[in-house]
Amino acid sequence: MPILKLTPSCKDYLWGGSRLRTGFGVHSDLQPLAEAWVLSCHPDGPSFLPDGSTLQQYIDGHPGCLGTACNRFQEFPILAKLIDAADNLSIQVHPDNAYALAHEGQYGKTEMWYVLDCEPGATLYYGFQHKIDREEFARRIRDNTLTEVLNAVPVHPGDCFFIPAGTLHAIGRGIVVAEIQQNSNVTYRVCDYGRLGADGKPRALHIDKALDVTCLAPPVPQDFGGHLARCGCFTADLKKGGFDGYAGEESFVSLLVTDGSGTLHCGGETATLTRGDSVFLPAGSGAYTVEGNVTALVTRIPPE
Repeated sequence: MPILKLTPSCKDYLWGGSRLRTGFGVHSDLQPLAEAWVLSCHPDGPSFLPDGSTLQQYIDGHPGCLGTACNRFQEFPILAKLIDAADNLSIQVHPDNAYALAHEGQYGKTEMWYVLDCEPGATLYYGFQHKIDREEFARRIRDNTLTEVLNAVPVHPGDCFFIPAGTLHAIGRGIVVAEIQQNSNVTYRVCDYGRLGADGKPRALHIDKALDVTCLAPPVPQDFGGHLARCGCFTADLKKGGFDGYAGEESFVSLLVTDGSGTLHCGGETATLTRGDSVFLPAGSGAYTVEGNVTALVTRIPPE
C-alpha cells in the first residue's frame, strides 16, 4: 500500500492571513490565505495526489482503501483543514445530520479544533456562559448584544476544543488551528460584524436556521476514552516524537504534521515529514513508524 502525501485546496476568505504559507509550508498564491483543506473529498475543495488526481479519484479506483468502518457512510466521512484567522471569524453554528440533510442536502458538522499558534491574549467563542432561551437568543442577535452571553475562552498552543453540531462558536483574531470535522460545508452565520464580502455587500446571515439548530446552553464536558477527540465520524489523537501505529483493515489513517520534522516508514516505502504535511495511509497498509521529532494529529474512523 502506498504512502500518499496530499496537496490541499486553499481558500481566500476575507479574514485569512499569511501564516499557513510562512509557517506551515502551504504553497498558494491566494491573498489572503485563510484555509488549506489538507484531507478532503468535498467538491468545494478536494485534496490532490502528487500526480494531480484527487483523493476521491484514488478512492474510487481502490475499493476497500477506506476500510470497513467507512462502509456505513455514503461518502468520505471527514475533512481536515488548517485555518489562519488573521481577523475574527463570524459567530456561527453548524446543524446536525438530520437538519442538514433535510434542508441542505448534505451532512451536518461536528468538529474539533487543535490550536497550533496564537497571538498573546487571543480568544475564541465556545458556546454560552449560561443557558438562555430562543427568544433571548433572537433578541440579542437583533440588538448586537450576543457576545455578552457567549463563553469567551483565552487560548494557547496545544488547546483542544470539541464542537458538536449545534454549538455556537467563532475563532478569534490571531489564532491558527487544525480542524478535524465531518465532511460538510454547511455554516449558519448569526453575526459577521457588518463586514462586506468581495461583492461589496454584507455577507449573508442565516438567523432563522441558526435559531432552529443552536444549543442554547454551555458546552458539556466530554469523555473521549483517552483520545484527543472522538465522535461517530472520527477519532483524533496527538502523537509526539517518534511513534508507531497500524493501519488495519477497519480504517485508513490520516497523519497531519503540526510541528517538527521526521521520516515515515510504511510497507517498504519512506516519506519525509515536515510541518503542514498531510499523509493518507489506505486501510490495510499495516504497521508504520514515524522517526524524528514530529507532532502529528492522527485521525481514523471508529467502528460503529
